[in-house]
Amino acid sequence: MSAYTAMTRATYLAYVRDRTSVFFTFAFPLLFLVVFGLIFRGQSVDGGLPFIDYTAPGVLAWGIGNAALFGVAFTLMHWRRDDLLRLVWRTPTPLPSVLASRYAVALGTGLVQALLFTGVALLPVFGLHLSSSWPLALPVLLFGVTAFAAIGLVVGALANTPEAVAAIANCVMVPMAFLSGAFYPIDLMPGWLRTLSRALPLRYFVDGITDALAGRGGVGGPAIACLGLAVFAALFGALAARTFRWSNRT
Repeated sequence: MSAYTAMTRATYLAYVRDRTSVFFTFAFPLLFLVVFGLIFRGQSVDGGLPFIDYTAPGVLAWGIGNAALFGVAFTLMHWRRDDLLRLVWRTPTPLPSVLASRYAVALGTGLVQALLFTGVALLPVFGLHLSSSWPLALPVLLFGVTAFAAIGLVVGALANTPEAVAAIANCVMVPMAFLSGAFYPIDLMPGWLRTLSRALPLRYFVDGITDALAGRGGVGGPAIACLGLAVFAALFGALAARTFRWSNRT
């Protein structure tokens, strides 16, 4: 068994054993779907797009990004606090294999989240309609998880306690959710805020998933979203490399 396979298996088992965390990872976005889906049932946004076709992809993108960021950040913080990284450092296992194992779990979690969330949103009570361009959401999901996992690496490198991870991650994700149009149409925001939101990775994630699932803009929208998310992944990946620490003692 390769080092990467062993690390991925161990990371996956550690993740699924925390049943409370697993439950809320999948239930939290569904809660928002129920709230917004029932409140705005039958309504449309500007352009005639049903509200559910707008808000469901937005909540889905936020939920996947939130899980990737928090999951990676908490894992890295715990590995460093418990000196597991120092033990790995003394073995032949390369650091990229260690981080790639957590990324694989984050990517798998995101895919399961997307399948579960979309399946529930398609129920008649919510009425989500999938466009024929829905497969374009898959590369957007891949780049979205990558970008938010990279942000999670930075948060996990800066925080030394679970409380610090939660504080930093919430300060990142909560304002971003409202400024990126995840919960309501971004056209309702002032023009300068819509422009500012282009500096946020969640805006590209939300736009890409929405364009793919609702069939807005053909291939161009998801392609631009993937490019924007790739840039953010590279930037935060480079920052994570600069801030990475093997132990809290160093």
